Amino acid sequence: MHTDKLVIATQNSGKLEEYQNILSPLNIGLESLADYGVQIQAEETGLTFRENALIKAHFGFKQTNVPCLADDSGLTIDALNGEPGIHSARYGEPTFNDAQRVELILNNMKDIPAINRTARFICCIAVVGLTDIPLIVQGSISGAISLTPSGNHGFGYDPIFYLPTLKTTMANLNSETKNNISHRGDAAWKLLKILNK
Repeated sequence: MHTDKLVIATQNSGKLEEYQNILSPLNIGLESLADYGVQIQAEETGLTFRENALIKAHFGFKQTNVPCLADDSGLTIDALNGEPGIHSARYGEPTFNDAQRVELILNNMKDIPAINRTARFICCIAVVGLTDIPLIVQGSISGAISLTPSGNHGFGYDPIFYLPTLKTTMANLNSETKNNISHRGDAAWKLLKILNK
């Protein structure tokens, strides 16, 4: 890899912290758009996680002229026809916070039996400005939507994303465990393999 800096295009402090932990083996400076005085965000007009990740990475590179990593991630729930999907961060009303979005999901699924509560977290990462063409990787993790929130770690939908193999929600995992198994961790490890070649 031919850079000593990489901008992470996010305003989400939890996501930035996860990337700082996961990408620490690169031994490069990881900075945010805010470090460059960029307070605006790219308009996510894509129809897929991949398209939105590319939009955000191109935007970040254009704003900073530094190689930029962006991801688009979200929760897809089979019983809700893939919702909230690419709208995960904006699900419900524009003023909703994470807890209100979680409550909306649980309300929308109140009559769905446990066997039909399957879901996936998906993360698509795009890196622009490092190579001639964007680097794109995708990761995922399968689970189910719990009946009630549980746990205080993580952010977003972590308190209701139940992992059957671990018998707990994502929000009950410490950051090291989460980063090793999560959708973002899965995608980031794939990216690390490419960058370390």
